Amino acid sequence: MAANADHRRPSPLAAGLKARCPRCGQGPLFEGFLAPAEKCRACGLDYAFIDSGDGPAVFIVLIAGLVVVASALVTEITWQPPYWLHAVLWGPLAAGLCLGLLRPAKGLMIALQFAHKAEEGRRLD
Repeated sequence: MAANADHRRPSPLAAGLKARCPRCGQGPLFEGFLAPAEKCRACGLDYAFIDSGDGPAVFIVLIAGLVVVASALVTEITWQPPYWLHAVLWGPLAAGLCLGLLRPAKGLMIALQFAHKAEEGRRLD
């Protein structure tokens, strides 16, 4: 199936956001919440190449931080609620945004890594 699947390869965006195999788009990419599986159950692609590092987490923390801080500033300037209300509102929102966006972002990073054949850099001595 791997040889014939090349012309029907899913887009990295679709496969990554759905957390599916970047080659066939069918098998799950993760075993748990963020732990990559060893290989695709559908096409057998070995996931040993996966190395997303901290990239997805950095992007998500920056995006979630921007949303939460901007929302907190608008709320403070507009209504001036007590500090405990800020903690009740923005703590869960920050945690929810980070956890909700991290899996699709990691899947997208892995799918793009596969699509562009990204590898670890090596010295040419």
